[in-house]
Amino acid sequence: MSGYMKMVMLGESPSGHLQGQDSLQGQNGPGRGQGGSWQGKNTRQRRKDVHPVSGNRFYVKLAWTGIRNNRRFYLPYILTCSAMVAIYYIISFLTTNPLFDQMIGGTIMRGLLILGCGVICVFSVIFLFYTNSFLIKRRKKEFGLYNILGMGKRSLSWILCWESLIIAVLSMTAGLVLGLLFSKLAELAMTNILLLESNYAFYVSPEAIVDTAKTFALIFLLLLGNMLYQVWKSNPMELLHSEQTGEKPPKVNWLFALAGIVILAGAYYLAVSIKDPAAALLLFFVAVIMVIVATYLLFISGSVALCRLLQKNKWYYYKANHFVSVSSMGYRMKRNGASLASICILCTMVLVMLMSTGCLYMGMEGSLRERYARNIMFDISAKDLGVSDSEYAEGLRGVVEKSAKDRGETVKNVLDYSFVDFGGYVMGDEVYLDSKEIRFQANTWQMFVFSLEDYNRLAGADETLGADEALCHVSKTHYDYDTVTLGNEAQLKTWNIKKQVGKFVDVGADASQIMPSMFLVVADVEEALAPWLYDMVEEGGQEMLRHWIYGVDIPCGDEKQKAIFNDMLENIGAMNERVMNEDGGLPFVTYVSECVAMERGSFYEIYGGLFFLGIMLGLVFILAAVLMMYYKQLSEGYEDQARFEIMQKVGMTARQIKKSINSQVLTVFFLPLLVAVLHLAFAFPLVYKMLLLLGFSNQNLLVLVTVGCVLVFALFYILVYNVTSRAYYKIVSPASSSGRSSR
Repeated sequence: MSGYMKMVMLGESPSGHLQGQDSLQGQNGPGRGQGGSWQGKNTRQRRKDVHPVSGNRFYVKLAWTGIRNNRRFYLPYILTCSAMVAIYYIISFLTTNPLFDQMIGGTIMRGLLILGCGVICVFSVIFLFYTNSFLIKRRKKEFGLYNILGMGKRSLSWILCWESLIIAVLSMTAGLVLGLLFSKLAELAMTNILLLESNYAFYVSPEAIVDTAKTFALIFLLLLGNMLYQVWKSNPMELLHSEQTGEKPPKVNWLFALAGIVILAGAYYLAVSIKDPAAALLLFFVAVIMVIVATYLLFISGSVALCRLLQKNKWYYYKANHFVSVSSMGYRMKRNGASLASICILCTMVLVMLMSTGCLYMGMEGSLRERYARNIMFDISAKDLGVSDSEYAEGLRGVVEKSAKDRGETVKNVLDYSFVDFGGYVMGDEVYLDSKEIRFQANTWQMFVFSLEDYNRLAGADETLGADEALCHVSKTHYDYDTVTLGNEAQLKTWNIKKQVGKFVDVGADASQIMPSMFLVVADVEEALAPWLYDMVEEGGQEMLRHWIYGVDIPCGDEKQKAIFNDMLENIGAMNERVMNEDGGLPFVTYVSECVAMERGSFYEIYGGLFFLGIMLGLVFILAAVLMMYYKQLSEGYEDQARFEIMQKVGMTARQIKKSINSQVLTVFFLPLLVAVLHLAFAFPLVYKMLLLLGFSNQNLLVLVTVGCVLVFALFYILVYNVTSRAYYKIVSPASSSGRSSR
């Protein structure tokens, strides 16, 4: 019994003075809101206001008693709030880390973490509002009793204010302490993921503490406002009987159920039918919204429809272990379908986030190899197609080999080829070069034209082509035509596609862009592109760039590789100056030099940052899902307690009740996980196409990581089930019921 109830029964007022039955008041007595609906036959004398000092002490004591007596509900809530505060502080702490000032991609990494802070803030508001509504629902009966016994809504508001203050102080204090304790561990984990040198000095970020305190103080203030609104809008009898209100049998909303099926089918069709990665990026969020809406519709309405169909199946429904579970599941899905859908969405988010960021991080070296086909690469934009056979090219090859040899290394896996590239607007089997056509970015492709000689050498093939024949390879999408027509308004030229070949070379320009690419192999590049090769710019069309690619592998450590690369740049600079003085000009427009050892850091900073952020956000979503599962088990346990007691009284054995409980809990609890795995299976093609835009193309690794994430998460889910289901069994099991009856 609470402190206030004891005082009222003893005739003592909250201020500490004795008071008779005049503590009962009329509808509009002092301290009672206008929403009060109970009124005694004989209205008593109005009670004077509580003295501020003694009243505040009383409200604090009553608030603390309420939290302590309901610790089964409040303790998980406070722990989850503390964990969210800790995670928010850790990410905010990392944004102030001075390591980012020394990183090449430090600005990007800091931006990702700031984005993570925003996501956690928004999610905390949504999730804590949900859990707080569960807590206030559990307290409404207690508040209604306080109101009936004479405590006005102003006094109830003071109790809520002190409760909120106590919870906020406990959560923020515990969260900041946990954040301070684990911030260094998080920093070391981040530096290890990003391959940075660790600094073991411990420090505290005052900016992060202030930011965390301000953010969660505002969140708790919003939660308090919502609770006060819930109390002030209700009358005492509604509060007192909030948990005893009779329920109407759930009706099947076939329109909503059908809408959910149609929307979900549409989202799945989008996910599996999109071929273009750029389109996948644009439609991803559309598909996500459709899946979320459909999930809520199906869990709320479709699940009730399923229960109705099961009830019509006499062979299934009229069995001891199914009768009670199916009938109660109909009510449960009507009332708690939204929370089951929320758990399902959270599980899907965790799986998608971990599988995508984990694949990017684990497949980073493969992505590096696609972007940079060799350790050291040179991309020469030449004035003519013959630069690869020029004296300048021979000189550059000699400089590269000599620079490596001077450091005691030799070049290996030499890559040497030429191509012409340009942009084109693709309509069916036609590729338009006019700039007025290319303004339509949705169907813009990058075209790479290779000579047959270079293709045979790179692919180890022995193909032959006629003047009107070509080989074709397409990346990031597909091409379903037997011909390709190239040109502009002035002239068009058509080639028959003799064969669609596999990938025969890694081109960095293709790996680093989001648009699809077509690799076209022709017998003679100069002859094939003659109509447009030299006069496209003058006619207002696309410029056709002639590239000579030269790359080598140098099997040594990153530091030595950087030193050799710097020597190459110095020697090539000297050679360029000599060519300028002797020949009066260089045989190229520009050249780009790249070294994997120098670029690896930026790759790890971006992909590692995404992986680290995915882990942190995954923890937040997992905490939310666990707390929602726990509260569902408690609320459903109290709702089912009376049902199982009645079934036991009418002859249902303890063993039959146990089977019914297992059937019901397993079905409801694991349904979100099964639907989340189904969502993930259909989202797989869409996620893969989006990862292609980030340079990841190892589909086998994505499959392995996805299966691993599902198995690990399923094991964790089962563990959570075993822990939280105990609370349910303690409430509804026959043994505990009989124990309560005897007491």
